[in-house]
Amino acid sequence: MPFLSLKQQKYTLAELFIIVGLAIVPLFVTFPYRVNIFLSWEGAYRLSSGEVPFKDFGSPLGYGFWIIPALFFKLFGPHLISLVKAQVLINIMGGLAFRSILKSLGVTPQIRFLSVLVFVLSYSYSNFWPWYNHTVIIYELIGLSFLLRYQLTSTGKMRFVYLTLAALFTFLSLFTKQDGGGMALLVCLALLGYSTLLEKKWWEIPLFLGIYGLVAVLFIAPLMPGFAYWFNHGQAPHNSRLSPNDFISEIMGSSQWIKVYFLLIVICLLPAFSHFKSYWHNKQQMLFILLTLGILTEAALFQVTSYTPPDNNIFFHSFAFAFIVSQLNVQLHLKLEQWKPVLVATVLVLFWWSGVYWKYFDRVLSRVNPEATAHANISATGENVVSRNNYMVNTDTTDVPTSKWIFSSLPEFRKIYMPPSTVEGIDRIMALPVVKEKKGDIKVLNMTELTPLAHAMPYKTETGPDFPLWYHLGVGMFNQQLAAFTQKVQQQHYDLILYEYAPTLNNFFPFALQKELKQHYKQVDTFLAPRRPTNAIIEVYVKP
Repeated sequence: MPFLSLKQQKYTLAELFIIVGLAIVPLFVTFPYRVNIFLSWEGAYRLSSGEVPFKDFGSPLGYGFWIIPALFFKLFGPHLISLVKAQVLINIMGGLAFRSILKSLGVTPQIRFLSVLVFVLSYSYSNFWPWYNHTVIIYELIGLSFLLRYQLTSTGKMRFVYLTLAALFTFLSLFTKQDGGGMALLVCLALLGYSTLLEKKWWEIPLFLGIYGLVAVLFIAPLMPGFAYWFNHGQAPHNSRLSPNDFISEIMGSSQWIKVYFLLIVICLLPAFSHFKSYWHNKQQMLFILLTLGILTEAALFQVTSYTPPDNNIFFHSFAFAFIVSQLNVQLHLKLEQWKPVLVATVLVLFWWSGVYWKYFDRVLSRVNPEATAHANISATGENVVSRNNYMVNTDTTDVPTSKWIFSSLPEFRKIYMPPSTVEGIDRIMALPVVKEKKGDIKVLNMTELTPLAHAMPYKTETGPDFPLWYHLGVGMFNQQLAAFTQKVQQQHYDLILYEYAPTLNNFFPFALQKELKQHYKQVDTFLAPRRPTNAIIEVYVKP
């Protein structure tokens, strides 16, 4: 037994090393400016400045997403790199929650170690920045970890503490993103529903929902009445994202990994069909089955309701892997309790997910030695070369590869590189007479991805119950807000207006406002937005 205990301790240390070690890697590197990170910065900045959501600004999401980033802004300052530090904590929380789930489900230390490795490589390691489509799942995992502690491992009064924490974090999931949070609640209810049927404890679901409802009231009541307008629950002016045709098309037309996992799980469960009653009374095993199927179902739906970026739903890999390998270990006698099979499996997992970490090696290589990644169009003998790297002719003359991006001198952008045009444009904005003369008192409308300029200039962010947190027409703001901004532009309310024109995105910043700007303001500058590809421009306007 002491030997087994020591072996388990080694796996525990290895798991913690993977979770924490890979999570802190971003602290030692630099980053290109990420698309949409302006929204993470803006919400965290406003919360850390004391602004109240749905009273000082409106958002179709709850503020759960910005709680941790806002805390890190308080600790380390409102810099973009503080968001990276916040994500380190979020990734560690997610890894520990996933490990706790597997531990409650009785997954063997060897398989748990491999599953944690899959989780970190497939889901955490590539998320260097906080984003609500990721944070919503992390809160869900924490809620599920507490719920399974309540159902499987805890006793006495602590059980109800775990149930309360499960309800709290499941609500925070909903208060981060409605689709993922709503499905998290359904998964919890499915797990509780099974144990209710098994143990005849009919009060468990009402108790959980009662705690959940109380938490919701405590969070929401102080935010009314603006919350009722801004928070998207399908009411006008919001649009519902629930489309049966979209779900069917995505699941039947693609979703290959999810369908393969469903197939493998059914195959693994074939022996259970002949003695279903014994499986039904194995609480730990049944919860494992229900959780895995629930996560796969959630992933299939989440990829439709949260369609950008396209890999939002890859949290399902680690759950499916843990369940399938656990079943195969028993049925095929894989002998994973020995270190050699575990070592081989580890190498195979690293090879399976090599694309996750190789792209970062490739990025570093392209910056250190651009020639090493260049591909010749003419051979040594003078012949035209056609290969997988150049068979298409790139007609985009505006694109600037990240190998040529540079750093800004402003502390808010420390360790973040951007196109030279963007950095130079920021410097010209900071040198504008109106910025220097009205420093701190300048009225600015910043409809761009350069939201950290609010602290760099500085200028006071505009507040009010009708003021949107971001300006995506039909998503973050609506016609009522567009009309208000149009009136302010016509009245020349602002001293400085920064507008981003992204022609390939549907009113990411309202197209209609650009026409008003050109009519009532004077355009003094234009430069590239910090996007890749660099297909959007930032226009700078001052009063004529």
